[in-house]
Amino acid sequence: MTKKILIADDEQNIVISLEFLMKREGFAVCIASDGQEALDMARREAPDLVLLDVMMPRKNGYEVCQEIRAEPALQGTRILMLTAKGRETEVTKGLAMGADAYMTKPFSTRELVAKVKALLEIPA
Repeated sequence: MTKKILIADDEQNIVISLEFLMKREGFAVCIASDGQEALDMARREAPDLVLLDVMMPRKNGYEVCQEIRAEPALQGTRILMLTAKGRETEVTKGLAMGADAYMTKPFSTRELVAKVKALLEIPA
């Protein structure tokens, strides 16, 4: 069964490259451009994984992460925070809010694909 990935980022150029990359790897992709939309879409689509930016309009990535974790129906959803905020305190906060992993921008596409596959338990 095809795994579904929700890309939640307000930077269009990043969304385009992530969408291309994830589709090339065979994933189904849905997109949200702000935190509230990401939350609504996660509830509607029940993605296997969320690529979640921290700095977004309406709700930030930390809030989205926390709300996804509070939803019983989304307990199996993996969350990979993908952000320019790479200080140790931000990484710690993201993981404390319930993220499964944290990567900083700019990122290696090869590393990102490897991390996504590891989180979804797909052999590399």
